[in-house]
Order: sequence, then structure tokens, then C-alpha cells
Amino acid sequence: MVAAIACNQVWKLYQVGEDPIEAVRGITFQIAKGESIAIMGPSGCGKTTLLNLLSGIDDPTAGVVEVNGKPLQGISDNEKTMIRSTHLGFIFQQFNLLPVLTALENVELPLLLNNMDATEARLKAKEALNLVGLSDRISHRPAELSGGQQQRVAIARAFVHQPDVILCDEPTGNLDSETGNEILQLLLQLNRQHDTTLVIVTHDETIAGACSRILRMADGVVLQEEE
Repeated sequence: MVAAIACNQVWKLYQVGEDPIEAVRGITFQIAKGESIAIMGPSGCGKTTLLNLLSGIDDPTAGVVEVNGKPLQGISDNEKTMIRSTHLGFIFQQFNLLPVLTALENVELPLLLNNMDATEARLKAKEALNLVGLSDRISHRPAELSGGQQQRVAIARAFVHQPDVILCDEPTGNLDSETGNEILQLLLQLNRQHDTTLVIVTHDETIAGACSRILRMADGVVLQEEE
């Protein structure tokens, strides 16, 4: 079976002055479809850099990243954008909602940008917001929503095109513990019920413990894998 995401000897070096900084060093692993993976480690260990490489937002200095068996290297920016808009969804610590748009408009926007018919896009956006429990908040703008509700909108936006993989960067980092747990349970529900692969960068051991596998990083390498 083709892995949802695969890394093969992936390196990322940044040139700072005369000395290169090795942010990611020779990482190799696979993530099966339907897995939930937590990536943990101290600040500066390369977690977010690795997430950017998995999404094709950043290019590795060496090695190959594949999404559903398709290499992200050696293809055009348009092809990368197509892979991201089809196969990947993104959730961030900052909710990154457009403040002038309603919840419904924020969720349907990526579908419209992919040239989906406006009527179909609106229907799918409503379905996604209903899935995250916000069917009664579709006309509210972000400033009229709590932090937890804004993150639910962000989850609906990430899931609306039914991606194979959702990549999360500290998705509960700006939330209190109770709201954070609600968001975690929602993500795990998407994982179980829709077979959506989850990759979560987190400092939270509770989140990591709820995932099927933990990758612990330090100094740009994966030191340990835990089931």
C-alpha cells in the first residue's frame, strides 16, 4: 500500500553567515493512510521545518518527500499547489481566518479558489461546519466567535475538500486545556470516521498520547518512535 506521506533521507540546511544550519538531518519514515502521528521535541529541534517539508511549502536540500506516492521534488509550483489543494489540509496555532469573512465564507473560500461551482462550494462548506458543530454560527465573523469556535472553523476549512492528510502545527496552542481537549477529540473523530491521516506538531503530551504513533525529535533528527 502506498504511504500517505513518505520521507527518504530528507535534509534541510539553511545558510546563516558562513556556517550552514542543519535544521533537518537525514530523516526517513513513512506515515500510513489513517494514522495519527504526533511530532514532538524542544523548540528549535526542526518540527515545524519538517512539517513545511511534508507539505511542499519548503523544499529539502536533499532527499525526497512523497504524498500518496507522488514526489514533491522536481515538479512545478503549480503542481505542488494542486497536490496541496487536493490531498492536504492545514491547521495552525494561529487560526488564520480572514476577519472580514463569515465562518461560511472562510470555509468555502478554498473551494472557490479551486474553481468549484459556487452553489456546490456553499453546500460543502455548510456540511463541514455542521460536522464541527457550528451550523448555528455560519454567519458569524471570527471576532464574534470564541477561540475554540475559530479553531473549529479552521478545522472545517482544512477538511472541506476531504483531504487525505491534515497537517497541524500546535492546533491547541492558543486554547485553554478544556477547549484544547475538545479540538483534539474533534480531530481524532475525523481521523477515525473518515480515515483522514493526522500529522500533529505539538508540545502537549496529552495530544501525543492520543495519537497512534509519536516521533520524538532533537537537533533535526528523529531520536525515537513510540507506538
